[in-house]
Amino acid sequence: MNTARFTKVEKAFFDHSGRKQFTTRLPYIVVKNFPDLGLLTSLRFIEWVADHPDGVISLPTGKTPEYFIKWTQYLLNNWEKPEAQKIREKNGLLLKKKPSLKRLHFIQIDEFYPINPKQHNSFFDYVRKYYIDGFGLDPSKALLINTDEITLADGKDYSEVFPDNIIDLSLRNREALNPFEKLQQASIFMVDNWCTNYEKQIRAMGGIGFFLGGIGPDGHIAFNTRGSDHNSTTRLTATNFETQAASAGDLGGIEVSRTRLVITIGLGTITHNPDAVSVIFAAGDAKALVVKNALENSPDNLYPATVLQGLKNARFYITEGASVQLNDSVQKYYREGEWTFEKTERAVYDLCQKIDKYAHKLVLEDLKNDEYCSMIPDLSMDRITDVIESTKKKMEAGLKGEKNAVFLHTGPHHDDIMLGIFPAIIPQLREITNRFHFSVLTSGFNAVTNHMLLQFLEETLCLISINKIQMLRYPDFFESGYKFKWDKDVSHYLDKVADKDDAGKLRGACHRIVRAMVDIYKLKSKDELIRQIQKNIELISASYSGEKNPPDIQRLKGMLREFEEELVWAHYGVPVRNIEHLRLGFYTGDIFTQQPDRNRDVEPILQLLKRIRPTIISLAFDPEGSGPDTHYKVLQAIAEALRQWNLEKDLSELRIIGYRNVWYRFLPYEANVFIPVSLNSMAVLNQSFRDCYVSQVNASFPSPVYDGPFSDLSQQVWVEQFKQVQLILGKDFFYENESPKIRGTHGMVYYKEMRFDEFLKHARELEKSVEGEAL
Repeated sequence: MNTARFTKVEKAFFDHSGRKQFTTRLPYIVVKNFPDLGLLTSLRFIEWVADHPDGVISLPTGKTPEYFIKWTQYLLNNWEKPEAQKIREKNGLLLKKKPSLKRLHFIQIDEFYPINPKQHNSFFDYVRKYYIDGFGLDPSKALLINTDEITLADGKDYSEVFPDNIIDLSLRNREALNPFEKLQQASIFMVDNWCTNYEKQIRAMGGIGFFLGGIGPDGHIAFNTRGSDHNSTTRLTATNFETQAASAGDLGGIEVSRTRLVITIGLGTITHNPDAVSVIFAAGDAKALVVKNALENSPDNLYPATVLQGLKNARFYITEGASVQLNDSVQKYYREGEWTFEKTERAVYDLCQKIDKYAHKLVLEDLKNDEYCSMIPDLSMDRITDVIESTKKKMEAGLKGEKNAVFLHTGPHHDDIMLGIFPAIIPQLREITNRFHFSVLTSGFNAVTNHMLLQFLEETLCLISINKIQMLRYPDFFESGYKFKWDKDVSHYLDKVADKDDAGKLRGACHRIVRAMVDIYKLKSKDELIRQIQKNIELISASYSGEKNPPDIQRLKGMLREFEEELVWAHYGVPVRNIEHLRLGFYTGDIFTQQPDRNRDVEPILQLLKRIRPTIISLAFDPEGSGPDTHYKVLQAIAEALRQWNLEKDLSELRIIGYRNVWYRFLPYEANVFIPVSLNSMAVLNQSFRDCYVSQVNASFPSPVYDGPFSDLSQQVWVEQFKQVQLILGKDFFYENESPKIRGTHGMVYYKEMRFDEFLKHARELEKSVEGEAL
């Protein structure tokens, strides 16, 4: 450990973290959550700029820099205001004079290739918008990757040389088979020369002085994916699946990102300047393993970030979630504070995993030989019994039936509820005294590709032309009729599911498209409907993949997602009127969604709570703000609505179910309810997911950890969790159990049930972290 090289800002945050040491190969600083991560990186950046006003900087693109950008703009624009001064002083930035960014030199890190630089999803556009314009940098001092300026063979445009945007890099090493391949081959070599020249320009500046970057799901820095040479330079290269999945949102789907190449600076580029400050920042549980690999392994091509160990000023800034797998964090967890039963649980669960031994087969010697189990107070085999009994009680809680309950299940996106707690909901739905409401809080239009909507619109037009949308014949349809029988669309679709009639299912979805379009565009006739569909087809056909749609197309896509959600719960008789679509306004399709607004976003939730008066609420529980940003922004909005409702109603008896799904998971000792999952539940999940979430079947926006539908990934998670429980209870506990439900268990869902006060404690920490923003 050596904190002597920490700057004043870093020292302040290190002290705030409560950490006393680090034993990793690179220094790191831990903050509580995503917004705090942005504050630390912003203050450190400003601190560096003050000492290097003519320096060379390279800053990242994507969603991770959101709060870095917001805090930097806030602090510089409000330099003289007391609130900003207080933030600076509290966190070690003791500058008298506001530094100027005008003399800085900027280097773009990477870019998709080919891509039109004018597109909003190009990194060139991002850099211009958020850094050159947003930070007031001098454009003449910026070295950017403008793909329009990369000369190709015969002076042709990339759209002529690579008309399908696919580049065959094998042409570097094989003979071209025809004149067109010769053109492509020559162009590839010209791109390679452009990259070499880009590298030379960077090195001519002395290299990068301040590098800030995220870390990808495979550990990549810039687009230097797993396995990259540590001496690599700027180059045109392919990526791997994890990186393609992470890029799918930028490019309009994995179908596009699978074949898109990238231009990236190399690991050797980043480390060329031995005095460079290189900061990697990472948020959330999903990044914990790649952070551990980067910080605890010696330099290795499998872990690109280990190259930074050669820089004396390299750092990692990470959230608590991203730090959880570090040996230091595990040590801190066990050795600091009072010993709790949760620590005992974790130690025993982890020991069983580590030595692959069932809890009931452990002997006292196993516990004594384990670093953490040996710390358990009053160590004896009774402690194993305690963990076994606790696990059984969590399962008993998961099997408990509810009566006369009013459930409000909420999700940030369509399918979050299903992927998170589907097996917990189904048994309760069968109890006639329970009432159920489901609410998806955002429109979810980002999950519908242009290609999919185009297919639906073209089919709808075809069905209209052959008079297969019969409701158009009703004389009052365009006045008021379209508002009724939305349940009929759902029932028609599910009838066709039962009948295995794919054409009938498609027709059912097209019925909903028609209702949605009449509602959105206030259409008054069949002719107007046809013209509007044709207009939408033309607009979408002319759009590039990943382009932000206009509000009407966003709403149409969102209403398709809403139909999908209605289909899922209609399997169990839940009517359309009990599926609430809030379409909160902060969800706009921009790369950085807005903060929830009390009037626009909180008020609709508050009114929903007052109307339904739930006794049990479920929500996606991401209090660190480390999953998709929509998750924690929805969490903030729900928490504020509950606070306001509590002013007029005693919520002390309200039960809150915090669930996680494929993005962010509970560990067994963090959860207090375990839901046994049968093969039947898994089969129903997978079949209904495929039948209902038609926009998700092809997994256009997959998880970086699984190339396929999210329902398959959920099942995989549940099976992994079941294996954890099996190690504690033993396989025979399940197959010999008197309960048929237990005997039929082959998966496990974890969630955390909280009372109102406990939930607010978690949510309040996140809210505090963004109070300093100019919202």
